[in-house]
Amino acid sequence: MDPASVGGASTNSNSINESSTPGVVIATETPPMVSQQGGAGESSSSPAPPSRYESQKRRDWNTFLQYLKNHKPPLTLARCSGAHVIEFLKYLDQFGKTKVHMTGCPYFGHPNPPAPCSCPLKQAWGSLDALIGRLRAAYEENGGHPESNSFAARAVRIYLREVREGQAKARGIPYEKKKRKRSTVTTTAVGVNLSVAAAQTADGGVGSGGGGVDSAGGTAANVGTATSASAAPTTDV
Repeated sequence: MDPASVGGASTNSNSINESSTPGVVIATETPPMVSQQGGAGESSSSPAPPSRYESQKRRDWNTFLQYLKNHKPPLTLARCSGAHVIEFLKYLDQFGKTKVHMTGCPYFGHPNPPAPCSCPLKQAWGSLDALIGRLRAAYEENGGHPESNSFAARAVRIYLREVREGQAKARGIPYEKKKRKRSTVTTTAVGVNLSVAAAQTADGGVGSGGGGVDSAGGTAANVGTATSASAAPTTDV
């Protein structure tokens, strides 16, 4: 069977066609096919993978929706209140890994207990606080209104504050907010320049004319120039 009849010649970029005239062979070269699936096409068509924060936020949101579905009686997102959010946070305590000592425990308030105890494991305050922040953002991203956001309810904020204070006492680890460092302007060079300028003025002036500090004497370069001029010996011819 002739390979041209099954498409064999069409797949070759340099195909040879036989002319109708006997003994004449015409060689035709077809331009190479440019793949539209490679190179920049893939980078522009494929979306960027979600960040770790976005992936965690989506998992937390799906977990909360599943909790509402399994709730007895089942709850809808529209009927969810701050009390239901607090109930959800307490439900998560059974999966916690942070030892929170009870009041009667001998290691209550001990940051590094020397031996194990039977106190329960709970979710750490920092984990709950970060979780509420992600759920609050996910609620609004999924069409919820900020004024009806149950994750931003005052009761939820009070509960988180109580958890923070209670765990701080039980674990002996105070939770303090990190103080922001204020930006300070360095004025050492300016102070030195002013001190030098004041000393030169008291000595009777340095520079052209001997009448005080140079007009641009506020900079380090001018002060250095004036100091060099005063140190150089003066010769009268």
